[in-house]
Amino acid sequence: MSERLQPGDVAPDFELSDADDATVSLASLRGKRVILYFYPAALTPGCTKEAVDFQGSLGDLEAAGVTVIGISPDKPAKLAKFREKEGLSFPLLSDPDTEVLQAYGAYGEKKLYGRVVVGVIRSTFIIDADGKVEKAYYNVKATGHVERLRRDLGV
Repeated sequence: MSERLQPGDVAPDFELSDADDATVSLASLRGKRVILYFYPAALTPGCTKEAVDFQGSLGDLEAAGVTVIGISPDKPAKLAKFREKEGLSFPLLSDPDTEVLQAYGAYGEKKLYGRVVVGVIRSTFIIDADGKVEKAYYNVKATGHVERLRRDLGV
């Protein structure tokens, strides 16, 4: 299992494809505050709830200078379908080999319906303008998580 990131750690850089197969890197966002959230699978109930909550708060987050990015193991075509179905306007990135998920400690053993399985650990990171982890949230619940982030960010 990957090491969990702590506040003050340098956020691992990455280059991933978005829903349109364009490359997005964390380095290209230096100078901005970024919410990176990792979710298990597009078009599933919990992940849809979380994405729709982010979309509903996007205006306030962007007004506060925060960029939102979602990352999952889904292929770009599935991310495009998810984006269109739910009307999402923030980037959804594809990490099919889970390298970035693992670098952030967001992939490993977790409990699912009482069983231990290996998969995506729903996690969110606030990255500061210098590329350092400001806050790290692991094992978050889809419902209510965006509201908690808003409170923590003062948005």
